[in-house]
Amino acid sequence: MNIADVQIVSILPQTLLLAAALVVFLADLVWKDRKGIGLLALAGVLATFVATVVMLAGPGVPTFQHMAAADRFALVISLVMSAAAVLAVLVSLDYIVRVDLPAGEYYGLLLLAASGMMFLGAATHLMTLFLSLEILSIALYALAGIRTTDIRAGEAALKYFLLGAFASAFLLYGMALLYGATGTTSLAGIAAAVPSVQTDPMLIAGLALLLIGFAFKVAAVPFHMWTPDVYQGAPSSVTAFMSVGAKAAGFAALVRVLVAVFPTLYAWWVWPVGVLAVLTMTWGNLAALAQGNVKRMLAYSSIAHAGYILVGVAAGEAGVSGVLFYLMAYALMNIGAFAVLIALERAEEDAAGVELERMRGLFHRRPWLAAAMTVFMFSLAGMPPLAGFFGKLYVFSAAVRSGLLVLAIIGVINSVISAYYYLRVVARMALAAPAEEAEPARCPALTIGTGIAAVGTVLLGIYPTWLLNLVQGTLAVLFGG
Repeated sequence: MNIADVQIVSILPQTLLLAAALVVFLADLVWKDRKGIGLLALAGVLATFVATVVMLAGPGVPTFQHMAAADRFALVISLVMSAAAVLAVLVSLDYIVRVDLPAGEYYGLLLLAASGMMFLGAATHLMTLFLSLEILSIALYALAGIRTTDIRAGEAALKYFLLGAFASAFLLYGMALLYGATGTTSLAGIAAAVPSVQTDPMLIAGLALLLIGFAFKVAAVPFHMWTPDVYQGAPSSVTAFMSVGAKAAGFAALVRVLVAVFPTLYAWWVWPVGVLAVLTMTWGNLAALAQGNVKRMLAYSSIAHAGYILVGVAAGEAGVSGVLFYLMAYALMNIGAFAVLIALERAEEDAAGVELERMRGLFHRRPWLAAAMTVFMFSLAGMPPLAGFFGKLYVFSAAVRSGLLVLAIIGVINSVISAYYYLRVVARMALAAPAEEAEPARCPALTIGTGIAAVGTVLLGIYPTWLLNLVQGTLAVLFGG
């Protein structure tokens, strides 16, 4: 095998997703079976998941033309993305038929977004970083507004597009300043040049603009304005994938840029990131307390979780493993929670999400569905021994080891606050009288997706060390040699 072949292998997961997206688009031209198209997409993401696992178990491979890495960090991010994509496709198989969405466009765009997210986690060059971001962003803009008969979806897509364009502008301007300060667009080259120009105002300004751009992408306060309306207006299956995938990709790029490229400027960026973390988790939790719509509550909850993950980012190198663990845990529990909402939704009436009152007495109507939702709510609240508890434990303990005790304390206080609105959902399901509602949707694929997410959330909490061992030491090879 020559070096060109090896370099192609280094982006095998992304290539498989792109190929699957093309197959889905082409198949939709001649095959109008929506579930059949969905199964094609599922086969593509399962192949990507298997390829990622095999690459994680095997020896490392070179970077792809020094533009994207196949290091352990990138592969763990690909594992998170492919797992999220598998769950997103599973919960969509029946849902897009119920709400009458076009299968080819839906699944093709979802796969394109996932490939962009994987490329973003692997990017080792500013141009790759920007192109990856645009691939995933444009696909998500279209997915947010794919329900063309719903005015809320159109509003969601427009808001997402406009604010996403602002974020891209900040990022591009920041990249231009970094190039001006260092004379290179390679992340490894920038890292090598930083010690000699670390007091250059152009370098500091470029870093600040990059931080603002990524803060938009991960929905950090005060750059979160788009999140509640976009999450509520988009189809629930899109929201589930968007809330996990875009966040994981944004944090992957943020960690690679801040921790690997600018470690010598840690004193410059640690407290801005820390302030963002405090504002984000506090505002997200306080706003979630007032929500009567569960989908909107989960949108603000997503903002709060971005704040918790930012605590791990602020911890620097010590927090990288905790951030990666948190992203996997969050993917399982958040997509699972949205899967339950999808089962409860009516096609038209609940386009904006399920109200809290609809959860009344769910334990009496569908005990297994309510039990799964309980697992997800407890995990999101950070209760042991579930995955969410260990995610918070790892990022908060990393903050303590890095001397950021105040951040860890504020994070714990916010976790206590969040328990109220998560437990409110559980109490409504268990203690309130059953609502006189139509039977929740029954779909084998939706049931399987919900079950996988619930079992994964429990097992990742009971056996957290296997994933923690997997993500240990990722920073040493962030540039893939």
